[in-house]
Amino acid sequence: MDCCGLLTAQKEPVPLKSVEVELQVRDHVATVVSTLNYENKEDKPLEAVFVFPLPGDAAVCHFSATIGQTQIVAEVKKKKQAREEYDDALSSGQQAFLLEESDQSPDIFSLSVGSLPPGESASIRLEYVTELAVQADDGLRFCLPAVLNPRYQPQGSEGASVQVTSVPASLVPYSLSFSARVSSPRPVSKVESNCSLDPLQYLNTEQTQATVKLAAGHKFDRDVEVLIYYKDAHQPTAVVEAGQASAKPGSLMGDPVVMLSLYPEFPQDVMSSLASCGEFVFLLDRSGSMDCPMNNSKRDQTRIGSARDTLLLLLKSLPMGCYFNIYSFGSEYEHIFPKSVEYSEKTMEEALKKVEKMDADLGGTEILEPLQHIHSQPCIPNQPRQLFVFTDGEVCNTKEVISLVKKNSGSHRCFSFGIGEGASSALINGLAKEGGGHAQFITGADRMQPKVMQSLRFSLQPAVEDISVTWDLPKGVSVTVLSPPITAIFQGQRSLVYAQLSGQVGASSAAAEGCVMVKYSQIYLWSLLSPVCRLTVHRLAARTLIRSLETENDEDRGEPDEGVKKKVVELSVQSGVSCAFTSFIAVNKDNSEVVQGPLVRRDVPTSSEYISESKLSVEFKVFGQDCGSFPSLYCFSVGEVQVAVPKQPPRDPLLQLVSLQKASGCWLLDPALAAALGKTSEEVENTKPSAVNQEVWATILALIWLRGFKVDAQEEWELLAMKAASWLRAQNAPCVTECVEAGNALLGCNMQKDALGL
Repeated sequence: MDCCGLLTAQKEPVPLKSVEVELQVRDHVATVVSTLNYENKEDKPLEAVFVFPLPGDAAVCHFSATIGQTQIVAEVKKKKQAREEYDDALSSGQQAFLLEESDQSPDIFSLSVGSLPPGESASIRLEYVTELAVQADDGLRFCLPAVLNPRYQPQGSEGASVQVTSVPASLVPYSLSFSARVSSPRPVSKVESNCSLDPLQYLNTEQTQATVKLAAGHKFDRDVEVLIYYKDAHQPTAVVEAGQASAKPGSLMGDPVVMLSLYPEFPQDVMSSLASCGEFVFLLDRSGSMDCPMNNSKRDQTRIGSARDTLLLLLKSLPMGCYFNIYSFGSEYEHIFPKSVEYSEKTMEEALKKVEKMDADLGGTEILEPLQHIHSQPCIPNQPRQLFVFTDGEVCNTKEVISLVKKNSGSHRCFSFGIGEGASSALINGLAKEGGGHAQFITGADRMQPKVMQSLRFSLQPAVEDISVTWDLPKGVSVTVLSPPITAIFQGQRSLVYAQLSGQVGASSAAAEGCVMVKYSQIYLWSLLSPVCRLTVHRLAARTLIRSLETENDEDRGEPDEGVKKKVVELSVQSGVSCAFTSFIAVNKDNSEVVQGPLVRRDVPTSSEYISESKLSVEFKVFGQDCGSFPSLYCFSVGEVQVAVPKQPPRDPLLQLVSLQKASGCWLLDPALAAALGKTSEEVENTKPSAVNQEVWATILALIWLRGFKVDAQEEWELLAMKAASWLRAQNAPCVTECVEAGNALLGCNMQKDALGL
């Protein structure tokens, strides 16, 4: 059967024909313009409903529709008022369009296209602005989400879950065209993607402007991820954006707004001093969806399997003297120890035995309860809490989860990892942002281990505190900082600071450049302010304020009070940026012809990385009456829906070696180590210099093997190798040079003692 997804009565696909996306990147922020083209091929008027993902921190700022020669621009109104206007328009035969954010998660929007007459086409234009997240390798990540997996509804939570009509990713019936233009004060060094790109085209000799496109023939069957790299990535920048001429002076949209971008690089002596303390809490998703493969083109490892391997590396890399615990969750949660325990050989081995047995067998995705339990535990003196969260991020109580992390942000940092296509960017980015940590996404052919180990390294590096921000502005100009204050700066963590400039900010004072000085640990950063006439920064500043206000909860009810709601709605309407309490509404009041006949609802399918076999059906509604339902149709090969688990491949040699390391950092000389090194026990034992004990010899061999054969995976084993070298130095062993030479001869390497950290 070739047809797929939700079909009309004539077995025709639903009417979304194509998606066109233009991306404009300015330094660390992006403006995205999406055009959705619909066509009604039926003989009845349609209401098409398309539920789709957007980046979690996106600020939707424009929504319009073109039907024939008529363009209708939407207005931002209170959600209830917008819904009433939409329903009124449909009942009177007018065309109407409604765009609104999900009540549960800020990264899900639904678009309703009402009264599309038979044979008619409609073009919907959607514009949003967003901050680009910085990856651990200094790349800026833009993701155009295509995959929207159904969000899990926790037991007892209020409100209906977002209804998503999903089809297997390869069967999405609409195409995508995508182009990007990048400009920055710094040269663009490269642009990479998980999809095929045409070659990067530079637009000037300084290479500060460039364009790139998706290669022809791309089906919108997976998230489009674009990574942008600049030269001098750590250079601070500040951009001033002129206010809107039509807006009232003194208002957010009427005044200039400045965006300060800080992404510092600390001196090497600061970076080399890794902490030897901390309470490390690992929270692992064991819901059913974690049994999906990491990569659709590779069936050899599941998400839960990769997570087990990652926990092995994490546990081997922890410093002696720290504390740790491991939680896992699904519909319920478990923890390995009643409370965090001191890291030792005994506790590490006990934890690893339990990790090896962990499967994706705990049902749903209820992350809130284990987080509440973690935060209810008293902190350990002089052991700063570091929380690592691994999830495929498909929950619908995202705002509640992020609010909890924000409430406890003074006592911990949170590092989050979104696994697989469709992980909620609102959840993953929100956890890291409110928890002062770092967010990482593991998609496509990405390996989880190097990204997680980068974050562990960040967590072990010292924070810079006692930060001061000084504004030196022209006379008559004052500044109001809109972003929460910066209390600490970590290596690899980018901060964007938005501020409103008020007073005598005319053309003359704009020419007199201002200066921002950020001082921390005797390092000074400064940037000159130069005006830019766009509204991207204003809208992102408004979004920052809106998000901050939305999480100011009424203590008794756990939700924003009416005064806060009113302030948020006013700011949303003034800035044209949607929020949880407003929607975009457009009604074609010029349409003289009333649309005749019953209105049939069609849900446009969204790509899903996995589809459950059971209970997926779609309701049809005509004039609000239930006309029954029929199951959505899918194409699956039998092998994809079999419950049988394929045989696991033999263990990676690197993980085999790592699994043998002791908590102290050393290895034992035994047959298992010899096998991991690819040698016999006799070869390993007979070549040992006589004056050296077995553990020192075994540890030197392991270090030589890592440096000699696994240099491409250095990020994964670097911390445990540093621990091993530290253990070796503490032994004051004789004949280390002789050991290294003998080890090189045995393994066929040429490592120097210094390269091993000895």
